This record gives sequence, structure tokens and C-alpha cells, in this order.
Amino acid sequence: MKFNRIILMVLDSVGIGEMPDAASFGDAGADTLGHIDQIRGLSVPNMEKLGLGKLRPFQTIAEKQVPGAYATTMRECSPGKDTITGHWEFMGIINHQTFPEYPDGFPEEVMDAFTEKTGYGYLGNKPASGTVIIQELGDEHVRTGKPIVYTSGDSVFQIAAHEDVVPLEELYRICDITRNEIMTGQHAVARIIARPFVKSKTGYVRTENRRDFALEPPYPTALDLLTKAKIKVGAIGKIEDMFVKRGITHSIHSHNNVESCRDTLKMMKGEMDSGFIFANLVDFDMLYGHRRNVQGYGDALEAFDQELGKYMNKYLLEDDLLILTADHGCDPSFRGTDHTRERVLLLMYSPGLKGNSILKERSCFTDIAATVLDNFDISHTLPGKSFLNELS
Repeated sequence: MKFNRIILMVLDSVGIGEMPDAASFGDAGADTLGHIDQIRGLSVPNMEKLGLGKLRPFQTIAEKQVPGAYATTMRECSPGKDTITGHWEFMGIINHQTFPEYPDGFPEEVMDAFTEKTGYGYLGNKPASGTVIIQELGDEHVRTGKPIVYTSGDSVFQIAAHEDVVPLEELYRICDITRNEIMTGQHAVARIIARPFVKSKTGYVRTENRRDFALEPPYPTALDLLTKAKIKVGAIGKIEDMFVKRGITHSIHSHNNVESCRDTLKMMKGEMDSGFIFANLVDFDMLYGHRRNVQGYGDALEAFDQELGKYMNKYLLEDDLLILTADHGCDPSFRGTDHTRERVLLLMYSPGLKGNSILKERSCFTDIAATVLDNFDISHTLPGKSFLNELS
């Protein structure tokens, strides 16, 4: 069956168990969904209907599957566990080279260039939790006006600043300079991230005005091929940042799960009456995985499951295909605060499909790109194998 519209929702960081090579990433034993299920239980009846409980043993997720639902898991081909690597692979790019990481902070030549080119000094320059370092250095930042620079286990250069000290547009300017003039060549990290914050009664808190300044994809992605073929492409959340707005015809920069679900529906009811909608739901990763909040992560999954029920029962048309997946893991019960190298779920549903089944595990995220391009009859040379003919 061919679909008039495909909606891909990335449940950011919802891993489903360690990859075979997880030990080489220090992630042996990581299991985002499994551990949340074990520790606090999960009530996700709509994901159950899509076959989630049939993918592996769970304690509280039942084995169900309704007509029109197809499910499997996917492995990541690229040697990474970061946002850019996962999202690029969805759209046909296997990144064989890992992006540079800085477990000891950025070298002197990088920070000297940062000071010279941005006109600012800096605080920090070390791996840190974003919510912790703004408490540690927030007062000094407010007093001196120096941005807080930090990194993590990912390939990121993060710049935090109080919105009243460094206005948003100025923070974005600093990030743009860092992206295009400093973190290049051997220091070309995957993302420069603007991390604005403000003062609250309980301390400093990050706002939702985050912006990601990503590397540009090295060659045309499925998004580029779709738009070249005059297929509409909608981006929700940080998708436009991940692909530097390339191959996108419509975009809404939503900031959280609630907004992403709302704005996806807004697109479906508006300009995106056909084509491909690509949405990221960031809260699982940003608010709960990195902060090691098992209860909150589970609450967010259950809240999304309620929204999923609305899509299944009211919003999807007969010739729509909804795909749910994730870009990596971020086990909130695991050690540290970084992403985890895990398989991801792949749940699919269309009211127009009459069968259902558990499909063979996909060996690469690029199978999504191949499937989307196959659906819209676009020839290509990107890696990946379409599973379109397995949906009936």
C-alpha cells in the first residue's frame, strides 16, 4: 500500500535495550524502557495496541496488537549514540566517523579563539550536567557577563547564559560564530547548543529558548530528495536544526512534547495535507533521561500514550502512516548522565491497513529513509532497505 502522508515521530531517547556493541560504549546493561517498566511500571495501552509488548519481555506492558499495526526494533549502523547521528541515519546518512568529543574540556586554542572571535570570556569549560553547572556558576556569570561553556559525553559545545545578561539574539550570534568560525575542521563537533536560563525562586532554571546549531549533512538526505521531487516536508521541534533547515518546506519550532504533538496535528490539519512530517519529542531525553528521573520519564511516556490514542482514533486518515521510533537511549536508571547505546522501537500504524505483524529487526535506521522514498516513488542511492511491501 502507498500512503498519501507519512508522519514520523521520534520519541527522543526511548531505547529498548542494549545494542550488541554497547560494552564498547560503556553501556552494557543499559535498557531505557525495560528499566522504567521494572522500577515504576508503565500504563501505555495505545503503544501496546501497536505491538510494543510483543517486541521483548516486559513486566507491565501487555502483548497486544490491533489491525493496522506493525512493530519491530532497529539497530543503529553509525558508531554513535547522539542526536545528530541518529536523525541523520533516519534520513539516509551513515556517519562512519565519530564526531569529536572533549571529556577534559576544550583545548586552549579553541577557547582562545572563542574569546577573540565572540568578544567574550567564558566560565566552566568542562563536562557537566547543564542543570548543575548553571547553579554552580550562575552567580559568577551574572556578575561578570561571561557565558558558561560546557560539554558532555556527546559531541557538543554548549553555551549557557542568563537571558537578562546575554539577550537571546546575542547568545544565538555567539553560537553561530562558534559553529562557523571556531568549531570547524578537527574540532567540528556535531552541535553547538544555546542554553538560555533565568533565575527562579529555587535557583537558576533553563528556559525553552534552546537552539541547536548543527553541522550540515555531508550529502543530500531523503529530505533533500523529497523536496526536489516537489513532495511537502514538514519539520516539528528541533528537526529543522538537525538538518540546518535543508530539505524542509514547512516548519514549527515547538519546544516540548505537548507542543510537538499539538503542532504535528496543526500541520496535518493545515498545509501538510500530503507528504512527510518529521517530528521530534524532546522531553523524554532533555527533562528525564539526562536528569535520571525514572518517575518523570514514565509519566511522560504515559502522557504521550494518551495523545497517541487521539491520533489513532481521530486524527489519522485511511491513507496516513504513523511511525514511532527513537534516536538512541538515555536510561534514567543507568550510571552517568549521558545517552546510552541501545536498540530503538519501530512502531507503525495506519487505519487503512488490515493486517498486523511483528517484523524482522531492521539492521539500520536508514531503512526509514528507504521506506519513505519508496512510498513516494523516488529513486535514490542512499543506503537502507524499504519495508513498505511488508505493510499490508
